[in-house]
Amino acid sequence: MKKDWIKNKEKFIDFDVRLLKGNFLLAILKKAKSLSLGEGIKIIQNFEPIPLYSTMKNIGFEYESEKQEDGTYEVYFYRVDIKEANEIELPLKPIVIPRYADVDKEIANLTVNFWDNIWNKENPAIELKTKLLLSMSNAVGLGRTKQATRELIKAYYLGVRVEQFDELFSLFIWNQGIGHFSSEIAQSPFFKAYLLIKNLEKNGESRKDIMAAVTEKFGEKNKDAGFNSSKF
Repeated sequence: MKKDWIKNKEKFIDFDVRLLKGNFLLAILKKAKSLSLGEGIKIIQNFEPIPLYSTMKNIGFEYESEKQEDGTYEVYFYRVDIKEANEIELPLKPIVIPRYADVDKEIANLTVNFWDNIWNKENPAIELKTKLLLSMSNAVGLGRTKQATRELIKAYYLGVRVEQFDELFSLFIWNQGIGHFSSEIAQSPFFKAYLLIKNLEKNGESRKDIMAAVTEKFGEKNKDAGFNSSKF
């Protein structure tokens, strides 16, 4: 059932993110947060921007999506409340999906729905922070330390303790060997992110301040961490 506010969609601000350079999620959030109650924004994207739905809900928006004949999506977001997302929003949302749309829109839609089923499932049998630790460990085993860094940061955000990371890193040494750990893992942004969290906790920093520091140093803004791209 369509929401009443959709009748005023022509008054919404148009925001076509299909050719946007940089992290389009951050750009959308910046624009959305500037809107007042009763105002709206229309997002135009090559695929259905499913990861955006929960993000926008967390800052007070409802949405309606419409698929166009050419396969693009027009999603209307209407502000019904004003919330602060910083305390409730999981960091490091998936930002690479537009690259799939460069290849094929349907591949992008399949990918975003697959992501939604894995990471955004209602009432999952495995809690999210455990999934993140499993994904982090799998990424390390496959040599994907950039992915592992993202999972580590998100897991810490959800409450994983440093002592739990300690035991996981001990397992990495056990399973992959001292030589591999010394030459690969210990030299990676992944290990540096872990050490930053551990050292800041020893210094008595709050989890909120630690998250700000580790996200600033190893998040999307830091090209050395491997998450920045001009085509995200």
